[in-house]
Amino acid sequence: FFGLLRRTLSTMSQQGSYSVAFVTINKMEEAKKLAAGLVKEKHAACVNIIPGLISVYEWEGKINEDPELLLKIKTATSKVDDVIKYVRENHPYDVAEVISVKIDNGNPPYLKWIDEVVGTKA
Repeated sequence: FFGLLRRTLSTMSQQGSYSVAFVTINKMEEAKKLAAGLVKEKHAACVNIIPGLISVYEWEGKINEDPELLLKIKTATSKVDDVIKYVRENHPYDVAEVISVKIDNGNPPYLKWIDEVVGTKA
């Protein structure tokens, strides 16, 4: 019973401690550069680069349809502001998409690995 309670409390304390941020970008070289910088600077533990998106959006009064790549960025929630700042400073778009969601549940060893890589802010 106490083992189950300890695991449950541990999982509850981890809820929301980790996040996934999403960024779109237009070129693979730029995506690799951004991903490498995020990991090197310890803003992210891992960045997946997912090709093959088509984005449909309005920009400056015109409907656009463009191929893009999606960066899926795994990090600590306490690092999301650092991710946003880094992307804004290094992304080629005038207005970069950077949105995030908190991870409610996940494989505990994987979440622990995220924490070991990026650490947490005090």
